[in-house]
Amino acid sequence: MQRYFVQPDQMTDTLVSIKGEDAKHISKVMRMTPGDHVICSDNQGRVARCAILELTDSSVELSVAEWIGNETELPISVTIAQGLPKHDKLEMIVQKGTELGAERFIPFQADRSIVKWDSKKSKKKTERLQRIIKEAAEQSQRNKMPECIEPVSFKELISQSESYMMKIVAYEEQAKQNETSRLAKLLSRADIGNESIIIVIGPEGGLTEHEVQHLQDAGFIACGFGPRILRTETASLYVLSAISYQLELLR
Repeated sequence: MQRYFVQPDQMTDTLVSIKGEDAKHISKVMRMTPGDHVICSDNQGRVARCAILELTDSSVELSVAEWIGNETELPISVTIAQGLPKHDKLEMIVQKGTELGAERFIPFQADRSIVKWDSKKSKKKTERLQRIIKEAAEQSQRNKMPECIEPVSFKELISQSESYMMKIVAYEEQAKQNETSRLAKLLSRADIGNESIIIVIGPEGGLTEHEVQHLQDAGFIACGFGPRILRTETASLYVLSAISYQLELLR
């Protein structure tokens, strides 16, 4: 069943209103009619199966048929801090990361980031990433839609990390030294329901020793992600899958 995210003020206990592009998608692309059902989420945890009452090209009015209580979110909050990669890799990272349960994405300018986002294009590119996230969240039946902020500096990344309970940095030198157990040990101690984790992943070429040292000084723990060296666009998918396995499938 098709899923749509709405603003909290568009969903009451009995009625839901969908406007804009989503309304056009329902009427023109999906060709739905009154009586058809969709899933609506207010992005704050409330999810309902709704029946279409009436629709136009610009708005759809629905009634709440039943509230849905199934949980599709990871049991802990996970933020992926991604060093800006080349080309369209960031689009794939936020899309697949959304499917795997990430709650937030923080792109950052690393020393080895080749790509530079100027202020004029940053807002537009971030809006595109957020659209990709929305589509991925709807497709994967998420109850909440992750957030992607505009790229920050390395200094700002460290500042934003202060509020997290667990801090991990993916460091390929740890993998080269056959360090393969630290991540599993950290996840085994995660406090389900209360934990917030930030995971820093470098761009192509990885993080510099200087950056890793700064992160460690800020409380980050350097981990290898298995015995193999992963591409930047693979690392976040690896760690999100590991988190899901440890905290969802092994429950």
